[in-house]
Amino acid sequence: MQTISQTDLKTAMAEIAQAVEIKIGALLPTTDLAEARLFDAMRYGCLNGGKRLRPFLVMQSASLFGVNHDCAIRVAAAVEMVHSYSLVHDDLPAMDDGELRRGRPTCHRQFDEATAILAGDGLLTYAFEVLSDSETHEDPNIRCQLVAALAKAAGGHGMVGGQMLDLIAEHETFDLGTTTRLQRMKTGEMIAFSCEAGSILGKANPPQRHALRAYAHDLGLAFQIVDDLLDVEGTAEETGKTVGRDAQAGKATFVSILGRERARAQADMLARQAADHLDIFDGRADMLKAVADFVVARRA
Repeated sequence: MQTISQTDLKTAMAEIAQAVEIKIGALLPTTDLAEARLFDAMRYGCLNGGKRLRPFLVMQSASLFGVNHDCAIRVAAAVEMVHSYSLVHDDLPAMDDGELRRGRPTCHRQFDEATAILAGDGLLTYAFEVLSDSETHEDPNIRCQLVAALAKAAGGHGMVGGQMLDLIAEHETFDLGTTTRLQRMKTGEMIAFSCEAGSILGKANPPQRHALRAYAHDLGLAFQIVDDLLDVEGTAEETGKTVGRDAQAGKATFVSILGRERARAQADMLARQAADHLDIFDGRADMLKAVADFVVARRA
């Protein structure tokens, strides 16, 4: 039975978010050279608050296997760099043309479009530099596994491929199966890596890795369904970003296909199912189970 309250979860998430923010701040370079504007934009795009859900999943999955905190937080920072790059690029005029991100002007509006593109490029590539460094793990095989897994999750068969499908969805009508595949790639694969990263660092056995992967699969879909609901029901003040963009673009979403009530019920079912996958850890994964409840109850 779950024993972690949502208050305890939010406290733990805030603590890890602060620790990750500090680590990212230490890792991201600053310079007084001519290219300083690039690094300012990278820091602006990454050091801008937010729930830091993916880093939290990294840290919690790593804790299941007794992974060294310093190693785990470097992976958590790398994941957030990739996630932040994706947001910077998603907000570009050629993509979603967003005005707000986490309650602030988007990177291309704060700086300019070309600088935002380069800032996203810089965050993406620097994440792999962090993962490949011996400070992340002494075992080069583990570092290679992390690099390969993150590249797959973020690339054409993962997040970037899902973003391509998202652009196609503006001009074609997708059914539920294709919409599910789109969101599994665009959102779910990075969440899956975040959950699996701890098991890679901790050299977990196959059943444990499978359990975390299954948890992440259901969690990612629940997360996206709630995102779709917030795009319809939320406000810019709540979410920190422009809402109603999917409807304006004519995209098929879980809400447009299922309706609000069925979509909410599906998210709740997926959250319960996600938590059940973690029973293999005999109560040690209660914080991750609490995340499933948090994902479906969030308003941002």
